[in-house]
Amino acid sequence: MLKLIPPLLGPELLSTLRAMGHGDEIVLVDANFPAEFMGPLVLRADGIAVTDMLDAVLTLLPLDQFVDETAIGMQVVGEPLAREPIDDEFEAIIARHEPDKRYSKIERFAFYERARKSAAIVQTGETRLYGNIILKKGVIHPPV
Repeated sequence: MLKLIPPLLGPELLSTLRAMGHGDEIVLVDANFPAEFMGPLVLRADGIAVTDMLDAVLTLLPLDQFVDETAIGMQVVGEPLAREPIDDEFEAIIARHEPDKRYSKIERFAFYERARKSAAIVQTGETRLYGNIILKKGVIHPPV
């Protein structure tokens, strides 16, 4: 255990977050997501809600400030404008950590394609549907 580091973030995930560079993406997914055969490193977080993991990751990971899409969820299949209750939770967590960033959503297969190119996929134990989010890493500015 370390001071100021959420205990949900294990050593492998901390190492991955630290190794990521500006513009790299990490994907936090629910228990139904087909993570194992996507290609990137899969880190297991069984029994942990995706919203708890998002909150923990955003304590350390800055979101990209140079693009419009920095936190991206998966659209409901066949209903691109539909909202799931988890969307409201994602937005609230993002607003708490990065008030100037917005949450957007993309089509399911477009989400899969981005996940295949990510630095890692964190498979949580989330059972709520559409509990999937891509985070694009930003930079940390040195103190002035």
